[in-house]
Amino acid sequence: MYKLGINKLIDFSHVTKSYPNGDVVLDDINFSVSPGEFVIITGRSGAGKTTLGRLLIHDLSPTKGKIVIDGEDLSKIKPNNISLIRRKVGFVFQDYKIIPDKTVGENIAIALEIGGYNRKKIGEKIIRLLDMVGIPGKGDLFPGQLSGGEVQRAAIARAIACEPAILFADEPTGNLDKDTSIEIFKLLQKINDDGTTVILATHDVTLIGLNPDRNIHLEKGKIISDVDGLPAGKEGKPPIKTHFEKKHKTTSNSS
Repeated sequence: MYKLGINKLIDFSHVTKSYPNGDVVLDDINFSVSPGEFVIITGRSGAGKTTLGRLLIHDLSPTKGKIVIDGEDLSKIKPNNISLIRRKVGFVFQDYKIIPDKTVGENIAIALEIGGYNRKKIGEKIIRLLDMVGIPGKGDLFPGQLSGGEVQRAAIARAIACEPAILFADEPTGNLDKDTSIEIFKLLQKINDDGTTVILATHDVTLIGLNPDRNIHLEKGKIISDVDGLPAGKEGKPPIKTHFEKKHKTTSNSS
């Protein structure tokens, strides 16, 4: 298992999420994330990655277990304080969730207004954000005038507008080509380098092989592995696969 730092920004303790029909989406999940980490969560569609993210922003509540964000037990948060927790977690969606009939700048401004930013300073903040994510000068354009990669950059700008401690990116490259996906990954790394804790949920093998930090792998709602990230091998194999190969090799040698 991955060795944790002293401080825990995120802590999932025996978290299970099931639905009335009996479906168990997450089953006894245990992991913690320290400030400044870059964590990739991998798994096929339906493995529980998105549900984990929704639990993180308190969009869903666990059936069992405890979730603590920055020292706050989410089960004890009063309804009128949920927005305070969500300000600590920026969320990036696969399908962007950008309002199509508002400009890029207006989309970001909404997040800043909700976050309580001074309206006089919002314009300057938007300019800085667009420059940071690599789409300077495009604040007056509508989403339909941008490429898919540019729209996702705009969505990332919106997600980090209020400077959250955590950024959860849910399959942010699912609709993008390989080269654009790598560019988005590098942008997430840049955001992480600036101090934001980043959690990337993906099944994109290309991205898995790029992460130098930590990989958590989900299968059928369970954590199968939680390991230090490893660079892709000479054959370009992703770290999770390499981890499983080592595990199976050890098992076969001991039998």
